Amino acid sequence: MQIGYTTWGMPRVPVDQALSFLNEQGFDAVELTVLPNYTTAVDGLDDAERRRIRDLFAGYGLSMPAVAAHRSLLDEDPDAHRENMRVLKRAVDLCAEWSDGRGAPALDTVLGGVPEDWEPRLDFIFERVRELLDYAAARDVVVGMEAHVGSALDTAEKSVQLVEAMGSPYLGLNFDISHFDVLGMPIEEAVRLMAPHTVHTHVKDQRGRVPDFEFLVPGEGDFDFVAYLRAMHAAGYEGSITAEVSHMVQRRPDYDPFEAAALCYRTLEQAFAEADVPRT
Repeated sequence: MQIGYTTWGMPRVPVDQALSFLNEQGFDAVELTVLPNYTTAVDGLDDAERRRIRDLFAGYGLSMPAVAAHRSLLDEDPDAHRENMRVLKRAVDLCAEWSDGRGAPALDTVLGGVPEDWEPRLDFIFERVRELLDYAAARDVVVGMEAHVGSALDTAEKSVQLVEAMGSPYLGLNFDISHFDVLGMPIEEAVRLMAPHTVHTHVKDQRGRVPDFEFLVPGEGDFDFVAYLRAMHAAGYEGSITAEVSHMVQRRPDYDPFEAAALCYRTLEQAFAEADVPRT
């Protein structure tokens, strides 16, 4: 497995500065966030910049396991849905272009909606997911759908149901165990259900249980990263364990994206060593 970081926590940091810093810390992999309001927003990347970013990754020896482009698939307003799909499809195109020859980065996104949408709107949900999958499949890009507290896709059981219902090799899961931890789900059970379908991960730290919880920087809470790493390794996962700094943390008045990233690395490096899990 690899120690990764997502630039989700660095919205205003130029990509050159972000990759240089993350490489110096020792990260093996970086997920690039390409949403509006990020320095790497997909609409701001012309041909030359996309090539330059790919060369930066290669120059640092960093892998790019995923591209983050969180956009709701369940908006019923036609114009809003059209715009969300436009951003997602452009992100899929980026994934295809940034393939390293062994495979393209996964597209990391979310479903949107609210938990109560799941049962009564399953046909609608499947239709919207299929629309994105068809586009991604034509470009040989895998979509990593992320379960998220408060969204229609919020549990491990729903995640497995979605993957099995779609029956496509181009749909996997972006497994962020923090969303299951705040629901009170044990690490071993979450990994048992999610790992077989996982194409990418996020990890945070967290405190409390839904609805009274908060996400933290890895190392600020008491999440058992050692047990998590051992469980993922035993399950056969070989990809990136990617630290994410949530918007909850980014809203702190004293938030420093570099200090947060450095703490993420120290926390995961120590956990890998204690878990005796190899880094590749």
